[in-house]
Amino acid sequence: MIKRHQTIVMNFNGGIVSPGYLLNILDITEAYQITDVSFNLRQQLCIEVPVSAVKAFLQDCKKQHIEAAPQKQLSPNIFSSYVSTDIFCEDTWVTEGVYKDVLALLAPSVRRSKVNICNPGQSFVPLYTGHINWIAAAETHYWHLYLRFPGTDMLYHWPELVYTNDLATVTIALEQQSQKPANQALMAARDGAGLYQKLRKQLEYIAQPAQTTPVTPAFHLPYYEGFNRYGSHYWLGIYRRDELFPVPFLQEIARLCLNSRIGELHATPWKSIIIKNIQPAQRPQWDSILGRYRINVRHAANELNWWVEDGNEDALVVKRHVIRYFDKEDVRTYGLCFGVLIKNATPAYGSVLIRQKEGQTRMSLKSQVRYDIYYSEDFNPNAGNYILFREAVAKDHLGPYLVSISKLFYEQAASRQHLPEAAVETPPSIQEVNRRVVYQCNCCTTIYDPQTGDPQQGIAAHTPFEQLPADYSCYTCMAPVEQLSEVLV
Repeated sequence: MIKRHQTIVMNFNGGIVSPGYLLNILDITEAYQITDVSFNLRQQLCIEVPVSAVKAFLQDCKKQHIEAAPQKQLSPNIFSSYVSTDIFCEDTWVTEGVYKDVLALLAPSVRRSKVNICNPGQSFVPLYTGHINWIAAAETHYWHLYLRFPGTDMLYHWPELVYTNDLATVTIALEQQSQKPANQALMAARDGAGLYQKLRKQLEYIAQPAQTTPVTPAFHLPYYEGFNRYGSHYWLGIYRRDELFPVPFLQEIARLCLNSRIGELHATPWKSIIIKNIQPAQRPQWDSILGRYRINVRHAANELNWWVEDGNEDALVVKRHVIRYFDKEDVRTYGLCFGVLIKNATPAYGSVLIRQKEGQTRMSLKSQVRYDIYYSEDFNPNAGNYILFREAVAKDHLGPYLVSISKLFYEQAASRQHLPEAAVETPPSIQEVNRRVVYQCNCCTTIYDPQTGDPQQGIAAHTPFEQLPADYSCYTCMAPVEQLSEVLV
């Protein structure tokens, strides 16, 4: 088959991009009549450029000082959990400033290896999907190092915590050591200890013994879509079912960011984008853009928790097929995420993994394609150890088996919690109930109770409904105060 398009990739260091830089990329893209772009698992921008136009497209990017290249020729993007700061992860020494310092140290030096910079206190961004994985330690400005050997999911925990200012030094040394012929045997044998001993003799850096492993919370993928309040601002998450973002839509988003003095957009590892620091007064402008382009920002949670192999339509077909079954059976999947691998590329990620059996290609008859289903240890997608659940499953049977594995997850969770049986109380008689008035949102059923107020929005307890400010809105869905109706409870 003649290849009509080539995937051109741009790195967004740490998943961060300025609106001006993004707008320059999109303006060039528009000039080549390209209508959509996408984001991949490593927070990069991907553009399908007609083969006949690739050379000219890259030259135009170079004129604008935009680093772009075919997918296999560009240095790997430095991947980070920067996007989770303040919205999915708080009370940590790893602030936005720390991330930017580390990214500035690493950006000039990383050439071959996939490098991750992550805070273990969040579960939105995977921790160990790189070759060199720096994970923040409990000790301020020290980092755990986990090596993942190329072509495997095996991890080696470096026996030392490395100081922030030396991350680049160690990263460069690891890249250089892994390329030396003398060290190829260590890499092939996955001998992390041997590599550590060899490098430690040659390199000076500030470190202390790694006496513990990173403390990670139980995995619960946060809902990363729609308008959400944090502090006095909003953040907006945008996900696309087909993974494609219209170029004109992103151009308007970038211009609005510039006009609103929003300095960053964030590419996420779920192939979505997040915009932070939206002022409440500016929300109508964002709503207007979403409406004009018919962008839905309220997808079902069981559609958002999928880690799908990049650039593979067959993987998307599997995802859509299973989601339809989940919707039909009304299946709960909270606490799980699902990974789909068709080409058996590594690293795998997901608490449940659907892997197409090796040796089967797109040319295989659909009825012959089979999948293996795995689940990670304790259903933790960062665990890396996968246990076979079912082998050689036809696509039409994936749904029932995934429902079974979801039940297994909830059964195991219940057994770990050892929840006591709820005490049965005798309901009070009608005469004993003191009914009172509260106010329920007509859009999402959230309750405003005058007795408790709304501390998150600065409304003190015992504030009557009639004394709410004119610009008060529902805390959950931001509906105006006129949408709250009186009910008795």
